[in-house]
Amino acid sequence: MIDEPFATGSTLFHKRDARVKIVGAASISLVLALNSSIPAAVAGCLVTGSLLILSRPEPLSLCRRIATINVFTLFLWLTLPLTYGGEEMMQISFLKLHLDGIHMASLITLKTNGIFFCFLALLATSTTVSLGHGLERLGLPRKLCFLLLFSYRQLFVIHQEYQRLRRAARLRGFIPANSLHTYRTYSHLFGMTLVKSWNRGERVHQAMVLRGFSGKFIPLDQPQLAKEDYLFLITMLLLSLLLTGLSLSLLPLS
Repeated sequence: MIDEPFATGSTLFHKRDARVKIVGAASISLVLALNSSIPAAVAGCLVTGSLLILSRPEPLSLCRRIATINVFTLFLWLTLPLTYGGEEMMQISFLKLHLDGIHMASLITLKTNGIFFCFLALLATSTTVSLGHGLERLGLPRKLCFLLLFSYRQLFVIHQEYQRLRRAARLRGFIPANSLHTYRTYSHLFGMTLVKSWNRGERVHQAMVLRGFSGKFIPLDQPQLAKEDYLFLITMLLLSLLLTGLSLSLLPLS
């Protein structure tokens, strides 16, 4: 259900510790999010795009995800140039486009893609489990990390229960249609999915308590930060500083 096509590989990004990638992604994405200059946003998008290329993602999955993200930016391009801005206008056929709206749509598009590239290159190259343990080692509250890891695990349980109930309904001759019977069946299906996943979660919790679970996950793999991890972190922070300097240098003086 939740695939991780970018988490497996042998590139530099896959070999780095999750902690340094989380810090690097947070610093670069924060700079891009606070930026208000299109040239700096273009530079940030190029930098993060280069990082993404170096991580060697699977092309088909990458294109599908980029297309999904830019579906939302397409709505901005359909609305902002027509509604956002001041008196400066540009006439194209029968449309009057606000230049401020075009500027804002371009800025949002560049920032969205830049941050998305950064997350794919730095975070998607680690598994969700390693990211959860990395957040805990960085000082995030243990209960939040516990909630993240268990929610990730429980999603698969809910999906399995839903597929099992759906197969049972199909074996009994259920054919979806635009009818009250279909709506009633689907409501019962969703309700039973939650009930069964809740019961299964209770059984998992009881099994963990019987095995001495004390509220803390102990991962089998506990990597230590190496020299390469520190160099990687320094590089990411330097890129963040460079983008920050570029953004500040392009701000209008007033």
